[in-house]
Amino acid sequence: MDVWSLQKLVKTAPSKALVIRINLVCLAIFLVVYATFLLRPSSSVYFENAASLVRCSLRECHHKGEKSIKMKAVLERNEDRRAKQNASKIEVPSFFGEMGKGMKIGMVNMQEDDVSEWSTLGETSHVYFEKVSQFFNWTDLFPEWIDEEEETDVPSCPEIPMPEFTAYEGMDVIVAKLPCNYPKEGWGRNVFRLQVHLIVANLAVKKGKRDWNWKTKVVLWSKCRPMLELFRCNDLVKQENEWWYYEVDAMRLEQKVSLPVGSCNLALPLWEQGIDKVYDTWNLEQSVKSEARAKREAYATVLHSSEGYVCGAITLAQTLLQTGTKRDLILLLDTSISVAKRRALELSGWKIRLITRIRNPRAENGTYNEYNYSKFRLWQLTDYERVIFIDADIIVLRNLDILFHFPQMSATGNDQSIFNSGIMVLEPSNCTFHVLMSRRHDVISYNGGDQGFLNEIFMWWHRLPRRVNYLKNFWANTTIEAGRKNAMFGAEPPKLYAIHYLGLKPWHCYRDYDCNWDVEDQRVYASDVAHRRWWKVHDAMDENLQKLCRLTRQRRMELNWERRKAGKLGLPDMHWKINVTDPRRAGSMLIG
Repeated sequence: MDVWSLQKLVKTAPSKALVIRINLVCLAIFLVVYATFLLRPSSSVYFENAASLVRCSLRECHHKGEKSIKMKAVLERNEDRRAKQNASKIEVPSFFGEMGKGMKIGMVNMQEDDVSEWSTLGETSHVYFEKVSQFFNWTDLFPEWIDEEEETDVPSCPEIPMPEFTAYEGMDVIVAKLPCNYPKEGWGRNVFRLQVHLIVANLAVKKGKRDWNWKTKVVLWSKCRPMLELFRCNDLVKQENEWWYYEVDAMRLEQKVSLPVGSCNLALPLWEQGIDKVYDTWNLEQSVKSEARAKREAYATVLHSSEGYVCGAITLAQTLLQTGTKRDLILLLDTSISVAKRRALELSGWKIRLITRIRNPRAENGTYNEYNYSKFRLWQLTDYERVIFIDADIIVLRNLDILFHFPQMSATGNDQSIFNSGIMVLEPSNCTFHVLMSRRHDVISYNGGDQGFLNEIFMWWHRLPRRVNYLKNFWANTTIEAGRKNAMFGAEPPKLYAIHYLGLKPWHCYRDYDCNWDVEDQRVYASDVAHRRWWKVHDAMDENLQKLCRLTRQRRMELNWERRKAGKLGLPDMHWKINVTDPRRAGSMLIG
């Protein structure tokens, strides 16, 4: 190579310093990109921690992966900021000025822009809390089944994050914006909506307990009505557009917020882990024995449109009286029940109140559900503070007075996240009655009846043990299930508080056996043990009352036809071969 060529090559080659600088720049870019991906929260960790939020109990809540939770909180705060920018400002209601000035105002779920005008009325303080995870579902709080007997597990409820309440003890009034996704399907079963309600309720209780009259001012902004289960319409002072002003009875509310946050745990536990030892309910039993209290509480049932349940109502009254209760027995009925039957019902122990029945606007003409919204009349029993409703196809085996300790709505579970309305604790209120009436056209009942309707109104309910309202069914259709349930139906002394006779009713069968055996789609309700238990109660009644349980000619014809059909099908239990000796099989013994 000549000298000229070598000099040209040296001039065109990059210097060593330049190469180093280029490499350093590339390394810096790589580190920035790597750090970005490294700090991004892992989706798998995010889901894992969301699940842990749901699983942890109220007593034991130790989260793992705190870094990812903090990152999740940062992301949620960013989302909240974007929502605030797009949200419209909430104006102060006109009535707030009448409440006075210089107050300390606790603001729950309110945005910065919403609070600016309130500062002229008093000192505002944001109540800070961790919003529940979007993966926290209603079914986590209201599972279909829990281990009530604690045979294999101790049921517990997932934690709903709450603020540090001691930091907000001096608030004079609580102001909150309630989430409302109405009319979106399932809008009422929103855990965040429940969380805000519970935060406000707890703040109201802690404030009210320090005041001589146990009252707390609560002002709520909501496009849909606040939850009746927590904020009673009796406590509503004023409504202005989407503002709701309550003066809350903190003593009543304290009992409700002290109960489990959902049906994920029993409000009234009966058993302890590992041993068949009855839960100590002595204090509760003593609290409901007061004679003064007994006059303010009652048992009630409803008859409408048909005399087919008269016998059941008579039997129910007899079993209630046998438990030694001192409460009134109130029977709501309409004019479809004859005067003669009313006299017999009074003789059995009921205090009769005539009602005008209420039509279910979604029911077909002539169906039993047509007037089952007559049950709303129970809320008009305002001469009582608390009522235990019991369906007329139930017999009571043990004293139920302890249930008067529990608030509305307390009941046993049914399926999915709903309660069974066969036995339920309610609090009469004319304004609650009017709310029920006003909603009957727009609320869709899942089963077309009152149970489906009430579950859409009272979504936050308290689980009573299934022994309180033990359903006569055998859905699993296994020998194990049949053996276990029949042992409960026949136990002496009784282990069950009440038996709920689903399917064909005992008084509509021959006394010799449960006629549900003869009808294919009713066999899941068949139990000769439970059937005999009902007839044992019947046989102990006065003969004049037993006459009300006779069979109509039409029903005898149906029973005989069902037996013949079961024989033709060759149903394997062979009940259709049993020789019927029931004297009601012959003669013109009519009901009515």
